[in-house]
Amino acid sequence: MGLRAARARRGPGLGAFERYLTLWVFLCIGAGILLGRVAPEAARYLDSLAIYVGGAPVVSIPIAIALFFMMYPIMVKIDFGEVLRAGKNAKPVLLTLIVTRGIKPFTMFGIATLFLGLLPGSEVLKDGTQVELLRSYISGTLLLSIAVYVALPLVAGYRTRKSVVGQMGEAWFRGRFVPWLTPVSVTALLLTLVLLFTFKGETIVQNPLTILWIAIPLFLQTWLIFGLTYGLARLLWFRYEDAAPSAMIGASNHFEVAIATATMLYGLSSGAALATVVGVLIEVPVMLMLVRVCLRTCGWFAAEDRVAPEVA
Repeated sequence: MGLRAARARRGPGLGAFERYLTLWVFLCIGAGILLGRVAPEAARYLDSLAIYVGGAPVVSIPIAIALFFMMYPIMVKIDFGEVLRAGKNAKPVLLTLIVTRGIKPFTMFGIATLFLGLLPGSEVLKDGTQVELLRSYISGTLLLSIAVYVALPLVAGYRTRKSVVGQMGEAWFRGRFVPWLTPVSVTALLLTLVLLFTFKGETIVQNPLTILWIAIPLFLQTWLIFGLTYGLARLLWFRYEDAAPSAMIGASNHFEVAIATATMLYGLSSGAALATVVGVLIEVPVMLMLVRVCLRTCGWFAAEDRVAPEVA
């Protein structure tokens, strides 16, 4: 399969809004820093709006609203029929699971240790409580964040898709409804970033290299996992249609859930929240680079009518 054929098969490209997402993120960083300097009281008030359990804030209401509208359009686009059909092709799914669950956490820890030394054993929650990072990761708070920020929009998205397709048809859903809904997700993300950088503005101004030192390991991690998954897919004689998605999924990170969990655990002003924002900042241009790599190397992989050699 040539480069032109691959481009013809990939479907419609990104719109201008999504293509220049990094620019909008930078503008939101500036807006957040400016807001933090001009109206710090308003930002603190927004951070105080939360659902409390036992006197401790567990769900930030502004973040919950923003994250819902960030995740909801994504969930609406999920075709569960396609998901079930993809599940029947076990090899790509298994490779993705092995890489993302069995390899990626350890490479992330290794790269973080390389850049930061031994990771701190604890961090202070936004209510002042000190917790161990590993214990907080596997705590019920993470389960609550998944329920609020993933399960709720997933159910709402499924119901919306089923209703709209049933009443208006698949063609109207894809041609009219989805394009209208897509900017909602990105807009909610950008509003979340404004909130986050409202709190971290002073830190960034005083330490401008902070973002760079967070971005470099994330950049290396993304390329490492992509290369590993892509290389394994070639060794296993995957078709290009399976190899490219496996590598892209393995390299990508669910920064929306990461932002939600970090802000709920440690607050909008925490270093953990800042790190997840930097991930959003660099992920779009890096993933576009990886897409270009896939398009230029599609000839490395087995085509539809190509048969893998028999193993003696």
